[in-house]
Amino acid sequence: MNAATHARPPVPPFTHETAVQKVRMAEDAWNSSDPARVALAYTPHSVWRNRTEFPRGRAEIEAFLTRKWAREIEYRLIKELWAFTDNRIAVRFAYEWRDEAANWFRSYGNENWAFDENGLMARRFASINDLPIAESERKFRWEQGRRPDDHPGLGELGL
Repeated sequence: MNAATHARPPVPPFTHETAVQKVRMAEDAWNSSDPARVALAYTPHSVWRNRTEFPRGRAEIEAFLTRKWAREIEYRLIKELWAFTDNRIAVRFAYEWRDEAANWFRSYGNENWAFDENGLMARRFASINDLPIAESERKFRWEQGRRPDDHPGLGELGL
């Protein structure tokens, strides 16, 4: 196994426990806002759909994420397991961010993931909607980075 195909435990087939672990690992990586770190969780030829963009492979994924986090400032994300089976996981998520003009948004969505035998994501299909919010309506107020373990999840926040 070389660097391009390194294992990313947990690997399929998923149990409820390992699917929850995989979702939290993805949330933690995305909350780092580090495109290179996040891209390593995907296969070298991963296929994405994210809104109207269709990145293919790690280089395009990293470039996409670099653009995303340059635009989506103070990004904070919560993911929640929706369903799983064998090598697939479905999640729902919400994230908050602001633009350069200090307008705040909460983006909601769903993702469908398919993993290879090494636990790398081979496919990611995301559907996302943005809702403008006032700064006072923000619910994700931890320091940027990993969401604290005691911070409420989506269900607890009524999202």
